[in-house]
Amino acid sequence: MANLTITGILEKMTGKDKDFRYMATSDLLNELNKEGFKPDADLETKVSNIVLQQLDDAAGDVSGLAVKCLAPLAKKVNEQQVVDMTNKLCDKLLNGKEQHRDVASIALKTIISEVPTSSIAQSVLLSISPQLIKGITDPHASVRKKTVSCIASLASSLSDDLLAKATVEVVQLLKNRRTKTEMTRTNIQMIGALSRAVGYRFGPHLGDAVPILLNYCTSASENDEELREYSFQALESFLLRCPRDIYIYCDEILNLTLEYLSYDPNFTDNMDEDNGDESHEEEDDESANEYTDDEDISWKVRRAAAKCLAALIVSRPEMLSKLYEEACPKLIDRFKEREENVKMDVFNTFIELIRQTGNVTKGQTDISETSPRWLLKQEVPKIVRSITRQLREKSIKTKGCGFDFKPYVRPIYNAIMSRLTNQDQDQEVKECAISCMGHVVSTFGDNLKEELPSCLPVLVDRMGNEITRLTAVKAFAVIAASPLHIDLSCVLEHVIAELTAFLRKANRALRQATLGTLNSLIVAYGDKIGSTAYEVIITELSTLISDSDLHMTALALELCCTLMADRRSIQNVGLTVRNKVLPQALTLIRSSLLQGQALLALQSFFAALVYSANTSFDALLESLLSTAKPSPQSGGVTKQALYSIAQCVAVLCLAAGDQKCSATVKMLTDILKDDSGTNSAKQHLSLLCLGEIGRRKDLSSHAHIENIVIESFQSPFEEIKSAASYALGNIAVGNLSKYLPFILDQIDNQQKKQYLLLHSLKEVIVRQSVDKAEFQDSSVEKILSLLFNHCESEEEGVRNVVAECLGKIALIEPAKLVPALKERTTNRAAFTRATVVIAVKYSIVERPEKIDEIIYPEISSFLMLIKDHDRHVRRAAVLALSTAAHNKPNLIKGLLPELLPLLYDQTIVKQELIRTVDLGPFKHIVDDGLELRKAAFECVDTLLDGCLDQVNPSSFIVPYLKSGLDDHYDVKMPCHLILSKLADKCPSAVLAVLDSLVDPLQKTINFRPKQDAVKQEVDRNEDMIRSTLRAIASLNRISGGDCSLKFKNLMSEIAKSPTLWEKYCSIRNE
Repeated sequence: MANLTITGILEKMTGKDKDFRYMATSDLLNELNKEGFKPDADLETKVSNIVLQQLDDAAGDVSGLAVKCLAPLAKKVNEQQVVDMTNKLCDKLLNGKEQHRDVASIALKTIISEVPTSSIAQSVLLSISPQLIKGITDPHASVRKKTVSCIASLASSLSDDLLAKATVEVVQLLKNRRTKTEMTRTNIQMIGALSRAVGYRFGPHLGDAVPILLNYCTSASENDEELREYSFQALESFLLRCPRDIYIYCDEILNLTLEYLSYDPNFTDNMDEDNGDESHEEEDDESANEYTDDEDISWKVRRAAAKCLAALIVSRPEMLSKLYEEACPKLIDRFKEREENVKMDVFNTFIELIRQTGNVTKGQTDISETSPRWLLKQEVPKIVRSITRQLREKSIKTKGCGFDFKPYVRPIYNAIMSRLTNQDQDQEVKECAISCMGHVVSTFGDNLKEELPSCLPVLVDRMGNEITRLTAVKAFAVIAASPLHIDLSCVLEHVIAELTAFLRKANRALRQATLGTLNSLIVAYGDKIGSTAYEVIITELSTLISDSDLHMTALALELCCTLMADRRSIQNVGLTVRNKVLPQALTLIRSSLLQGQALLALQSFFAALVYSANTSFDALLESLLSTAKPSPQSGGVTKQALYSIAQCVAVLCLAAGDQKCSATVKMLTDILKDDSGTNSAKQHLSLLCLGEIGRRKDLSSHAHIENIVIESFQSPFEEIKSAASYALGNIAVGNLSKYLPFILDQIDNQQKKQYLLLHSLKEVIVRQSVDKAEFQDSSVEKILSLLFNHCESEEEGVRNVVAECLGKIALIEPAKLVPALKERTTNRAAFTRATVVIAVKYSIVERPEKIDEIIYPEISSFLMLIKDHDRHVRRAAVLALSTAAHNKPNLIKGLLPELLPLLYDQTIVKQELIRTVDLGPFKHIVDDGLELRKAAFECVDTLLDGCLDQVNPSSFIVPYLKSGLDDHYDVKMPCHLILSKLADKCPSAVLAVLDSLVDPLQKTINFRPKQDAVKQEVDRNEDMIRSTLRAIASLNRISGGDCSLKFKNLMSEIAKSPTLWEKYCSIRNE
């Protein structure tokens, strides 16, 4: 019955009466929107044909209704029918009458947007693509332009086969030299648009496209500048979107861009950048500006070349050194460009070069003559000279007196003061005015003595405003640190009172800034501050001493030490410190978190207390030792706390003098003699204290102290044995000639104690390498013989201690150790080879050492063991490479071209390293290569910080990083960090392969642990999801990431999941 109704409607739709046709088309639209409408095959064809026919209806309202019919019709007819309709619409669009084309394009858009399934979508694409490509050769420029835009938009949805067909067809058209010039330009635009749309997927076609474009750049006639411009634009797109595959053409593209950066056939420029004749220079400037030619479009070629060069700089960080040698001089020379549009792009390209240099060399302290930063430094004079010429006005001559700053001090002051006193302005301007005035007073205060009485109260007033007080506090810190010793007498008392009150505020940044400013003020103006103010400050800062904020604690303790150093008010200050600060310090010292600057400040605090009047050394020592006793509230103290207590005891003893120090050492040794088996905690602390004191002072006057300590090696408690080993090594540091032979003799004769004795030896060697002391030659030979004998130990702990000892001795005796270590890189025993490589790792430290120049020519012998057949040796080489990249990147930069492929190979899962262990009821899979892969990825992460200019990120991301993102938990974590870092430093390389990275990321965030998973597994998975989301957030910050359909879908999936979206937002706002 329904089919009969439709047949009647179709007959009316073909009638002559316009109103009948409109009503019939409206009825058809209603029928098509009904859920139950299911036409047979014949009816589908009839309906489709008549609706398409109605699109050409002379009545606009009828054709408009027909377009609306297409949306429901596309969902109700079969797949082939949709494809047929699409083909017919394409034909109308390309070959129909002009007045029908707009309706046909709207109809085609309607069908495509309503295609219900991906299979139909692919069929439509398969049908529509050849039709669209025909539009590239259309004689009408507007059609060709729209075709390029349409195909580019469609490209990301094309399958690889369809993309290949479209690309091959365009490339074939480009190869045809008989093609009209305007058609060639369109084809070049099409190539560039395709690569921008599909990114890395276009890579396989570069071999065909790039040589053609390079040829067009060089062979195009002078009258066809647009052909060159479009060619450079396409090459720019290739560099940004296909960095991996374009690599082999980069040198050729660089040479071409540099050639056409100065391409100006209609203008001859004889300017000499280094010519000192200013009048000649100005004449050239005038003649340059006089030349105009409205028909000259060669500037477009220069601009396209500049942008192409910028793309090369952004996408190829490993070429930076080459770019500085070849491109930098050319760019500086082109600062004189006569066209403003081109000049801006030249400047922007140079800015990209500097920005990329910053990205690549960020954090590097070891700068060689091939480093981009060093090369940039060499160009600075020329850059400044060239930029100065650009800034120079012709009518102004620079006079020598222009460098005298005094005439400008008061105008600068007045300008800033007007802003400082103006309340009706933005918050940012207020803060900048305060900060700026602080620097002006600090720098020019001796020239502003009359103005200071009116300026300083305004700064104090800004301290009273909650919005500006932090900036004002920092400004006074700058003033207090001034070498001019600015007179603050008119505001000092008020400033101290305000700052003291700030120590009670909740704002952490304000309290930190206040502590620093108070310290600077007391150092500079302590003689003008009363002791009462000191006592109030000490009372307030005592509340800030806690392990919940160690940075704040360090600042508070440093301020307390500064206050105690003032001898005028030492009695009152000492009493307040003992009552208020000392209890807090004794609580702090029990914390397992105490370390770094806070621990050093605490040691200085106890040393300063000894000098305080009425502060008893014995009372302080008893208080310190008592903190190690277990308490009912917190139980026993941690190992870290015992080390902290021991260091403070040692500092206290040395500050008290020889007599007190000797008495303390005797007390500690008595504890070891009497309490050897009854009170392990007391014995533990005594050993650590002896070690810390012995490291700082010769204890040889205490007879047989070494034997007393070594007796503790017999203790049943591991922590006692470890403390005894530590103590023996540190006591030896205090008198090397006496105690080192004793340790070496014990290692020879006490086989069961060798591990502990090696740790003692390690303490000696580590301290000597830091303090630059020298062993006697006989001692060195004996130590080396002993250490090399233990290189093959089956115990990894022993091998690690041996390696560290060898590495630290190498810092002291590099000429002797480096050849000896190198000789053992070919040893038959794998453990020996691994040990000597780890030894090299320990010898590469951040500070400059004499070993650097000795190991530089030899380091390849160690690092090339990354090719060793034994995984332990390979891992050792990876760890050594990572340490070198972090501490001394210049040692390894020349080796990276050879090392990087070998390093990347270590990131691959190797089946030969995976074994199955039969545990009876079940089998357990053991991956022996996991630690090696983790170390390799962590090494790459380090290389990105120190050697980015040597790394080609495109060749690493796929397949190595992609594989790591789908690996074990321990491997994924560093891979996420690497991905985030690459997204920040090399966004174009990541963007080019973004689609391929989505799947492993999506798999990780969607993984759910088993129902019976333990809490540890659940927590690990949560950490993994957060790590993945952090990487995704970095990817989402890349400009142009929305070009990846898969990534957009991933972000949409995250947004739809409340749990994931909450975590993502939290991470994004960190």
